[in-house]
Amino acid sequence: MDHRRADDSESRFAAYVEGLVSVIGHADRARPLRDYCMGLMMPCERKSVEPMAAVTAPARVAAQHQSLLHFVGEGRWSDEKVLAKVRAMVLPAIQQHGPVEAWIIDDTGFPKQGRHSVGVARQYCGQLGKEDNCQVAVSLSLANGHASLPVAYRLYLPQEWAMNRERLRKTGVPEDIAFMTKHEIALEQLRWACEAGLPRGVVLMDAGYGNNSDLRADITALELTYVAGIQSNTTVWPPGTGLVPAKKWSGRGRPPKLLRRDAKHQPVSVKELALGLPKSAWRTIKWREGTAEPLSSRFARVRVRVARRDFKLAESRPEEWLLIEWPEGEKEPTKYWLSTAPKNISFRRLVDLAKLRWRIERDYQELKQEVGLGHFEGRGWRGFHHHATLCIAAYGFLISERETIPPSGPRFARVRPASAISGGYRPRGSAAAARTAHPEFDRHDAPTADRSSRQDAAAMPVLCRADRKARAAEKFVTQ
Repeated sequence: MDHRRADDSESRFAAYVEGLVSVIGHADRARPLRDYCMGLMMPCERKSVEPMAAVTAPARVAAQHQSLLHFVGEGRWSDEKVLAKVRAMVLPAIQQHGPVEAWIIDDTGFPKQGRHSVGVARQYCGQLGKEDNCQVAVSLSLANGHASLPVAYRLYLPQEWAMNRERLRKTGVPEDIAFMTKHEIALEQLRWACEAGLPRGVVLMDAGYGNNSDLRADITALELTYVAGIQSNTTVWPPGTGLVPAKKWSGRGRPPKLLRRDAKHQPVSVKELALGLPKSAWRTIKWREGTAEPLSSRFARVRVRVARRDFKLAESRPEEWLLIEWPEGEKEPTKYWLSTAPKNISFRRLVDLAKLRWRIERDYQELKQEVGLGHFEGRGWRGFHHHATLCIAAYGFLISERETIPPSGPRFARVRPASAISGGYRPRGSAAAARTAHPEFDRHDAPTADRSSRQDAAAMPVLCRADRKARAAEKFVTQ
């Protein structure tokens, strides 16, 4: 029975990789593509090129190292075409459990030790929860209650990089890549998704993006609905309040058009509004099942108008939902969202959408822990994105295989054994020459140790040990 499952998974993995081969270009890229995807799903401690060479070709490590190094670091294949193929193969499996509900925009950081890797700078790193030396990438994921899949992914280049042509040249950044803020990258990804005709969903974003009123306005201009996290000092007009109409025209000059504020007409912060709500406004709502018990909290919702700089407008902004979370035992509300969801949306549905953003946290957790998204040690723009694309491809296969994994999935017998690789392992022979031939790869620019595991475990339900083993690559890659 288990052997049969392993054989089926092996054949599906082979068919999946063949689908990727069909868009990768030259036939000589087929083997390194398969080996790289295999290496990403094997249970080795690190998923950088050297360890993957050792586990995928233990009899010819040096040659394999050079092959994979060239394939990911210099291969002139299209990330966009591979991601499109992954989407075409994986999205139907996700949609079997319901339509796409959300487009989730977010970013993730990769702590780094060196300073030569493309885009690395001292900036905020969510993985560490503070500013540190790191790279940051912005992504867009499509999600429903069953699973989510990243469909767009791009490295953020800080201004100190974007203005330094020499650094850009050394790391192979395309000449048409100019400085863009993270918000601008996210908006570009949303525009692309609209133009590509992807199944539409509500745009979900945390306060790092949602607090940007221009981004929210641009999302509305794309005819997309959003549920956006905001900070507690965001100002709004509560129900029944608003700006004063423009002054009466005196008959001279242009007629006044701008709305006004006065001493009696001032907006309030969302925190102030929340603290003033009656007890009857709060409801305990469950949004999904957790690992031990249902996840629930206290919420209130109010129709409001955003007040930011509205005294420069001739008309009041339209009403939208303000959703507030105030868990039992907390001294004050902990989270706030603005949403352009329809006025008649149910309370629970609004909460469900706001909380569906946890899917992106799971994406990043599994991409980093399961398939080594943060383990890339190269310096170049092409290699950074190629590695991420192949990690998303491997992750997509794991998503498509979820239905075949029993709740406490056993390890399968016909598994390729993992090689034991010490931290100081160095390939010999041609791989040493490859280090010289590919100077964009440098251990000084290797990612720092992953410190996020304990934080992630506290922040969300993690995969149980048996499930992680069952989903590890040994289930899918046999010989």
